Amino acid sequence: MKTFYLRKEDVKRDWYVIDATGKNLGRLASLIANVLRGKHKPVFQKDVDCGDFVIVLNADKITVTGKKLTDKEYKFHTNRPGGLKVRTLEWMLQNKPEEVLALAVERMLPKNKLQKRFMKRLKIYTGSEHPHQAQNPKPLEDLAKLWKAI
Repeated sequence: MKTFYLRKEDVKRDWYVIDATGKNLGRLASLIANVLRGKHKPVFQKDVDCGDFVIVLNADKITVTGKKLTDKEYKFHTNRPGGLKVRTLEWMLQNKPEEVLALAVERMLPKNKLQKRFMKRLKIYTGSEHPHQAQNPKPLEDLAKLWKAI
C-alpha cells in the first residue's frame, strides 16, 4: 500500500463564514486558525497548505473575560528613538477591531513560510455584510459544534 501525499493541485478549498458577536476572542481565534490550516480535514498534512477560507463578521463585537480590556497590551515599535507604542485591548477594539482578531489568529499559526498564505485566506469585517456571496460560504458554527470549540 502506498503512502498518500496531498499535492497543492489536489486541494479543494471551501469558504466558511462566522458571526463573532458575543464570541470569546481566544476560542474564536483558535477555531479560525485550525480551519485556516486545514486541521479539520481528513487529508491534513502539516507541511501542505490545505486549509479553507474564513470570513468573520462583526469583529468589533467580540468579548473577553476578566480584566483583559484594560490589562492586555499590544506593543509595537516605530524603529525611531523612543518609538515604543503601547495600546490596550480596549483602545484596539474601538479603533482597529479587525487587527485584534487578525493578530490573535496570526499568533496561533505556525511561524513558517505558510503563515502568510494562511492569513491571506482570512477575511475580517466589522459589519454584518461581506462581498463574498458568490463563493457560497457555509456557516462555521456547524463545524465548531463537531469540535465543541465555541
